Amino acid sequence: MSRVAKLPITIPEGVDITQGEGVLSVKGKLGEMKMHVNSSVVISNNDNVLTFMPTDVKKKEEKLAWAQAGTVRANTANLIKGVTEGWEKKLTLIGVGYRAKAQGKILNLTLGFSHPVNYSLPEGITVETPTQTEVIVKGIDKQKVGQAAAEIRAFRPPEPYKGKGVRYTDEEVVRKAAKKK
Repeated sequence: MSRVAKLPITIPEGVDITQGEGVLSVKGKLGEMKMHVNSSVVISNNDNVLTFMPTDVKKKEEKLAWAQAGTVRANTANLIKGVTEGWEKKLTLIGVGYRAKAQGKILNLTLGFSHPVNYSLPEGITVETPTQTEVIVKGIDKQKVGQAAAEIRAFRPPEPYKGKGVRYTDEEVVRKAAKKK
């Protein structure tokens, strides 16, 4: 059985949660998000505490039903955090002449190519560049923030010999030894 599904979620102040036919809507100070809820999961709201349980559990499908309840619980917690605090990923550019500059909905990157790389940001995502070698991707949708950060990193992933490239700030790159004579 899923242990994640058994953890209740306390709804913070300023967050409204409405439940419709298979759809959960979460509204907070940063925006509103909707999520599809599997039909095998029942969400109950008692005194601003959400609990998640599977519907009719037959012995054969019990594991799958609890797994679905755990998934819905984790996604709901991500929605609540997104509309209250927001999500962010930090990237660092390492290399001589590597620079980033945010201009509205476009991120201009200089990554050692013969041309600059212009990345158009998806809807709901913002980018900040506190310094020329730091990029902070922000948004309320965890999946979109992670995808945008991964696409930016994919332009020049860190290479194992000198460590140059775009990497997550907390990422450790395993370095290889240079060729020995």
